[in-house]
Amino acid sequence: MPILSEKVLDIHHWTNKTFSFKTTRNQSFRFKNGEFAMIGMEIEKKPLLRAYSIVSPNHENYLEFLSIKVPNGPLTSKLQHIKINDDILVNSKSTGTLVCDYLLSGRNLFLLSTGTGLAPFMSIIRDPDTYEKFDKVILTHTVRKVKELAYKKFLENLNKDEVYSTITKGNFLYFNSVTREDFKRTGRITNWVKETKLTNYLKLESFNPEIDRVMICGSEDMTYELKKIFEAKGSSEGSTQIQGGFVIEKAFAEK
Repeated sequence: MPILSEKVLDIHHWTNKTFSFKTTRNQSFRFKNGEFAMIGMEIEKKPLLRAYSIVSPNHENYLEFLSIKVPNGPLTSKLQHIKINDDILVNSKSTGTLVCDYLLSGRNLFLLSTGTGLAPFMSIIRDPDTYEKFDKVILTHTVRKVKELAYKKFLENLNKDEVYSTITKGNFLYFNSVTREDFKRTGRITNWVKETKLTNYLKLESFNPEIDRVMICGSEDMTYELKKIFEAKGSSEGSTQIQGGFVIEKAFAEK
């Protein structure tokens, strides 16, 4: 597949460890909300690409990505210093399993994320089809420190947003927690799920594997711990081949 060259339009540094950026979008680039693309830069005259989930929903005319900053990372050590109008390479083929099509239809959709694992869910929660398929859409985001809660203000106000309120109709719930700082909600998302505290806190019905669906994206440990928890609850894993009760992104568990 051809590699497209896009221009950086906007950059936002959330913390000294995370940042997001927007680029132009070639009209030929198509993707499903929740998918990732291989993106990067030309380094020493060679394209260096890594998997990045697409933050922006597919109805937007730009692309947005959320990234960590790794001081010695082959790509992120350079990417974190990009400026407006710099070139970003985007592989024109997107892929991934964090897509609503790979889940059975159901009642509540839980999108469970840590760190930059939030990225694919930012597009899913702004997709009208998501709210056609599920009664409620619950996004959780767990980070170490409060300032790492990227897009927090936007997410807290999604149901009141001039555009997106007509899509969510009040059926979007945002839950965040912090693990290494005092905050009104602390602790790992695995514990919130395991001890059924999450559904109790949100005043939702107890998780039912027959009708509730889950997407998981974050650290490798968190991803596989939650996978085991939901399997133990009776949920089955979906894939690009078969619809299931939950999906994870194997190719993309954030180390």
